[in-house]
Formats: sequence, structure tokens, C-alpha cells
Amino acid sequence: MQNQAIRANQTNSTWTGMVTVDDTALAVTDTCGQGIPVIYLNGHMASQRNWRRVIAELGPGWRHITYDMRARGKSKLSADYSFETNVRDVDAVLAARGVGRALVVGWSYGAFVAAHWASRNPERTVGAVFVEGAQPYDWIDGMDIEQMRKLWRRLSWLMTLLRWTAWWTGMVPRMTAEQMANSNIEVGMIARERELGPVLDNIIVPTRYVNASGSEMGREEVRASLEKVVERNPNIKIYAKVASNHNAILSKDFRAVADAVREVAALDHRGRNTTVPL
Repeated sequence: MQNQAIRANQTNSTWTGMVTVDDTALAVTDTCGQGIPVIYLNGHMASQRNWRRVIAELGPGWRHITYDMRARGKSKLSADYSFETNVRDVDAVLAARGVGRALVVGWSYGAFVAAHWASRNPERTVGAVFVEGAQPYDWIDGMDIEQMRKLWRRLSWLMTLLRWTAWWTGMVPRMTAEQMANSNIEVGMIARERELGPVLDNIIVPTRYVNASGSEMGREEVRASLEKVVERNPNIKIYAKVASNHNAILSKDFRAVADAVREVAALDHRGRNTTVPL
């Protein structure tokens, strides 16, 4: 896999550009700060814009790295939107920016990516924060898979309309209905307790969950699955349960997310040698 940074800009020390990986290019922003590198992983239909309040709360004493996943935000299309490509893209972005170790923060879908990346790369992970995601629960087993595919096909016209009317938000992936359905089904399989449980049990770095309180879509039952996770793995704790719901947590409870990042960083005992020369 070849990683190459192209079309870069330097504005007030912040780097923005495209990182080429496989058949696509990812839109990346790197504040280039001197502190601990923090890489932020987005929700399934979100873009790097969603992290702006968390980043502002943490301030310039950190090195903030955000990027748009494939076909989201300003990133390019791809022939592969599988979960594994999203895990590998974390490596591509960090390698392109010359970062050896980072603190990984993921929201919703991004929390699943963060969990797998932290589990596989303990020597490169300062710690992890999972925001409303990476909760082991077999919700996919109660779904009619074919009906889910039909639903996404029926919503395809709406997705197209939203892309045109809200293109500036980057909130609507430029993926086909079939690709969106496959991606949602895949994360449902990955969320199963028998699949995600061992991944979480294998995490050996400081890890914190920030959960919402809203009961939409049966999420309270999903969040309850974390009780067994924290019982089995002393490295993982629930840092906070905040007042907002799943979708609003980054905009309304960004301070709790930032505080969880601070706590995880404080628990890292291997020093701050997290950046290799660019």
C-alpha cells in the first residue's frame, strides 16, 4: 500500500491535504501541534467537521489529526468501503503524517474502527476513547437483512437529494444504496458480542467510553452490554454518561469527550515520544 501526501496547504502551522491510499485519496487535516497526537475517527455518515468543538475544547496543546473516510466529506470515491479498509486507513494517515504513536478517538462507527485499531496496535496506541460506539450487542440478529437492503434502496433518492442540498456539511456519503446497506450490515456483524468481545478484551491501553443517555433505537440496552466489558478488562472504564443523545453528543457534550481524552493521556506511562520526524 502506497501512501503519499498531495496538494498540501500550510496555514498558521495547520496542514491540510490529500493522502493517497489504494484507489482513493483521503482529505486530512493536521494541526501539527507539539503535544500528543490525537486521531479522530468519524461516524458512518459524518465528516471531520464534527470534531471541531472537541478540538477547540482541548486546545492547541495537542496535535489534532482529522480526516474524512472514503466517499465522505472531501475524500474521493473507492471501490472498497469495507470495515477493514477503514482500519487500514488509520495506518495510512498516521504514516503519511509521520506519527508513530497516537491517542485514538472514535464516535459511533468510528469507535468500532478505533477499537480494532487499538486492539491490534498496542505499541502504537497512547490510549483510546470510544464515543457512543464499539458496544458489543447482537442487534443484527433481529434484523431482516433483505428488508434492510430494500430500505436503503428506497432511501437512495433522498440520499441523492441531501448530497445536493447539504453538500457543504459532508454528512451524506457519496456511496450507492447497496454500498451503504452492505456497510451497515457489516458493522452489525462486527458488533456481535462474540466478534467484538474478544477485540475489547485484547485492549491493553487505557480506554474510556463516553456514552449518551437518549433511549432512541433501543440504545440503552446496547449500552448496558458494556458492564461485562469493564468487568473483564481493567484497562477499560466508562468515563461518563452524558445528557445528550447519540447524534448530538459531539456538539452538546464535547467537554466530556475532551476530558476523557485528557484522562487517557494522563494514564499513558510510556512518555510523549509519539512523533517521528517528518
